[in-house]
Amino acid sequence: MEKWMMAVETNCIDPAQEKEFNEWYNNVHLKDMLSVPGVVRATRYENPGPAQGQGKFLALYEIETDDAPQVMADLSAGMARWTEQGRLFPALSIVTGCLYRQITPPVTRE
Repeated sequence: MEKWMMAVETNCIDPAQEKEFNEWYNNVHLKDMLSVPGVVRATRYENPGPAQGQGKFLALYEIETDDAPQVMADLSAGMARWTEQGRLFPALSIVTGCLYRQITPPVTRE
């Protein structure tokens, strides 16, 4: 089974709602994303000083699948469904999203 990493940079467009944004992302959105078959792990990071055009927040989603296009289609359908259900945070801004296929095993120092 192939391993993939999806990196998504986001911003909260209303700084006054950033605390609620992070609570929603951590407690609602990550669980929604993990409900998609193939998405096996999610981790978030914060950039304390993003440059112009960068996301303040980074979410990394580990995906294990032999059918990445299907996982992406399922994610797209999920986003549409979550939008219809009002499950997306109103101040969410997706800056960029990229999917990467793992080409080496993890390397650690000796």
